[in-house]
Amino acid sequence: MEALIFERNLARYAAAAVASRLIPGAGSSIGPLYYRDIPEPELPGDGWHTVRPLLTGICGSDLATVEGRSSRYFEPLVSFPFVPGHEVVGIDENGQRVALEPVLGPAARNRPLPFEGAAPGDGDNYDYLLSGIIDDGIQIGFCASTGGGWGEVLVAHKSQLHPVPKTLSDEAAVMLEPAAGGVHAALKAAVTPDALVAVLGAGTMGLCSIAALRQLTPVGMIIATAKYSHQRELANDLGADLVVEPAMIRRAVRRVTACQMLGNYLSSGVDITIDAVGSASSLADAIAITRPRGKIVLLGMPEPSRVDLTGLWHRETELVGAYTYGTETLPNGQTATSFQLGFELITSTHLERLVSARYPLRRYKEAITHAAEAGRRGAIKILFEQNQQP
Repeated sequence: MEALIFERNLARYAAAAVASRLIPGAGSSIGPLYYRDIPEPELPGDGWHTVRPLLTGICGSDLATVEGRSSRYFEPLVSFPFVPGHEVVGIDENGQRVALEPVLGPAARNRPLPFEGAAPGDGDNYDYLLSGIIDDGIQIGFCASTGGGWGEVLVAHKSQLHPVPKTLSDEAAVMLEPAAGGVHAALKAAVTPDALVAVLGAGTMGLCSIAALRQLTPVGMIIATAKYSHQRELANDLGADLVVEPAMIRRAVRRVTACQMLGNYLSSGVDITIDAVGSASSLADAIAITRPRGKIVLLGMPEPSRVDLTGLWHRETELVGAYTYGTETLPNGQTATSFQLGFELITSTHLERLVSARYPLRRYKEAITHAAEAGRRGAIKILFEQNQQP
């Protein structure tokens, strides 16, 4: 099968990091990502299925990996060589369209679930990552045994596959994984009635978070940041009340809350900030604009960086990570999985409109460059397309 393979090569990875700082997307040419013909992955055991991807997204964590910006924290949690790609809609061996929940949870490794009906991402003990019938890997797309969406075939455990209703297009279904991530971040925030919330970033994850906040929580006002006009329009349409350029966020929050400046920080601020960027500057902004004893939800995958946490300490700000998805508790006390709520969110807000362009795998350098420059080029979500029916 044709696939994009990411190999362990520290020298090429370092070269990609240097090149991508100069030219967005350059890591796809210089780094350890290769277009190759490789054997199809084998089914590891009972309960596993073969999936042929139809559409697969290029997400921020994929770009960080290809461009040499991801943290070395993940090195023990992946296995090489792996086929990237975890935002997937495909067809299983029975012809059923399925959307992928990529987390390789306890069920995929023949380990006990943390509780009955648990989603792959649930639980408070990661020891299952060190065992099982497959190679190391926190998700499909970072595991040598499973393949990934940037190839013509992958294998997935039944706990990871969600049948796609006929009413949903492929473009809508491929948005299920980022929609579930936005749902998880919005509910992780534990928004109280009429809370003032800021969302930093209006890429895919920022926009999904805005939609989830507006649809699923009792949020009051949402202030968002966006660099480009198309992002501002989408953020407004999905539920943001005020959208400003990133450099203006401190001034905007100060104006809305009528608070004062304490050096580079606000004397008060928003109740909750969702950082959907994950950079040093966005986290610094989040600390500065969140009121004392407020909450920051870190959704964007952070890069290795230095951030002054003195303000976080002094203001007693709660910092919470939002890695993927799981079983959620809604404001009314009911529970549902992030993916169940993601299906509803896509239907109600038409998140398929975030899909901007498709590329065949052989044009991967163009696709990755487009994804790296998505905002500047008026795009949001860039996809690979494979196994298309005539």
